[in-house]
Amino acid sequence: MDSYRFLLSLAIILLSTKIFGLATQRIRMPQVVGALLAGLILGPAALGILTETDFIQSLAEIGVIVLMFCAGLETDIDELKKSGKKAFVIALIGVIVPLIGGFAVASVFNRPGVIDSDASCSLFLQNVFIGVILTATSVSITVETLKELGKLKTRSGNAILGAAIIDDILGIIALTIITSMADSSVRMGTILLKICAFFVVAGVGGYLFHIAYKKWSEAAERGLHRHAIVAFAACLILSYIAEAWFGVADITGAFVAGLIVSKTQRTQFLASRFEVLSYLLLSPVFFASIGLKVVLPEMTSAIIAFSVFLVIIAILTKIIGCGLGAKICGYQNYQCVRIGVGMISRGEVALIVASKGTQLGLLGSDFLGPVVIVVVITTIITPILLKPVFRFGPSGSTIPEGIKTFASNYEEVGKYNSGEK
Repeated sequence: MDSYRFLLSLAIILLSTKIFGLATQRIRMPQVVGALLAGLILGPAALGILTETDFIQSLAEIGVIVLMFCAGLETDIDELKKSGKKAFVIALIGVIVPLIGGFAVASVFNRPGVIDSDASCSLFLQNVFIGVILTATSVSITVETLKELGKLKTRSGNAILGAAIIDDILGIIALTIITSMADSSVRMGTILLKICAFFVVAGVGGYLFHIAYKKWSEAAERGLHRHAIVAFAACLILSYIAEAWFGVADITGAFVAGLIVSKTQRTQFLASRFEVLSYLLLSPVFFASIGLKVVLPEMTSAIIAFSVFLVIIAILTKIIGCGLGAKICGYQNYQCVRIGVGMISRGEVALIVASKGTQLGLLGSDFLGPVVIVVVITTIITPILLKPVFRFGPSGSTIPEGIKTFASNYEEVGKYNSGEK
């Protein structure tokens, strides 16, 4: 009977995420918040009805891959190119500020008499590593929320996507530097070479695939389902190559795959098919799985205080860091706030980094609880904050009658109303 338990677990996840999603929608919050709460409440942190299994973990991984692939399909490549340099500045400052903030908070609490760490490396490296954890960004939560709000293709949305991809690379570099100090077998030069090689391979191979796929899709008028299968296979292959061969996150490979397939004759068809797949099965499992990962250990007063300060710093440093980077790049104030809020979520990325640090002796067991709390709060608060911040600026204004009269189609009106026209 236990071998079929996954069927019941899957049914509970699908029903609960939808029920909680509708409940949060009733109080004017994005449905993704309800899906996250469903996993948290039904998981080990609360009721303990569900636990994360290998099946759920694998399905959730496919879910986030499809989510980022769809984001790539729907991304305006021309706008992404324009925001490339700006995205790098946003990501760079958005990594440096949380790194400093996390290090400062850890330095206050991670010392004898306050919180005694059982990590094997020096206090300095431990504190730096906590800062590295705060540099992580889980853009999948933001992507789903922006899609739900219809704001993914805005200028702010493109900046968030571009900065998140670069943030992922900078996070890998920061993690590599700190782990190389604790583990002599890790070579910094090798990691950087692999990262560069991935983008070269993805760029050259992606260009050739795009040309071939575009010609094939234009020539083949029947059998549209074959296009979805080929595109999905390309997404999975590039995700595997990114993670297994180059050490780059699989979601980065999936996003690049979406960009490669975009701007073809079948883009809208592919987007509609993957949206159904994601909505029906994969997205609910992914968002619920984040909550299922959460297991809160016993907390002392010192650890609770550290958790509170770490959460505050985690939120503020991303808003300030990414917002400052956006301001330097010439974005309007309301766009800076949007970009900063969009980068708050740490999600499963921070948990993966923390797990790696625990294995290498860079993170004491007493500090894992506060990291989990940061993940939970930043993951839930991001979609909650995104909705109101996208009301500020031109997006909250009404469209003058003249614009309504002369706008040639609904898309033009939508662009004006989004504040990106």
